[in-house]
Amino acid sequence: MTATTALKIDITPIILTRGIFDLLRAHIRSRKLSKYNEAKLELELKSASQVLRSALPDHIVDVNTRVRVKEVTTGNEFTYDLVAPAKARNKHNTISILSPISVAILGYQQGAEVQWEMPDGVKVYRIEEVTKL
Repeated sequence: MTATTALKIDITPIILTRGIFDLLRAHIRSRKLSKYNEAKLELELKSASQVLRSALPDHIVDVNTRVRVKEVTTGNEFTYDLVAPAKARNKHNTISILSPISVAILGYQQGAEVQWEMPDGVKVYRIEEVTKL
């Protein structure tokens, strides 16, 4: 699959705080993403809404949120506690907001379906629930 094929973004633009927006921009510049994910994230950031943290709706995936996602194809569900990279600890069951699944879902709202390339191919995830930690 090429970087321009099958790029799908949710019809609702993502909502991010300025800090998270800047962090994702830096992540793109670090060249740690696949070409597919890099192109997809670029598209998402072009239409993203930036808000103050105090104005961020509760149902938006952000740092310090617990997110339950379902892989659409398999029906498998996963719950992630997203935290700042320096605070991510396996023993606390927290993951960095720069982990692949976190980057994929940051800024999306509960109910959104997100497409992202993982090591074993492009996956579609539905965000089932978002709560603040």
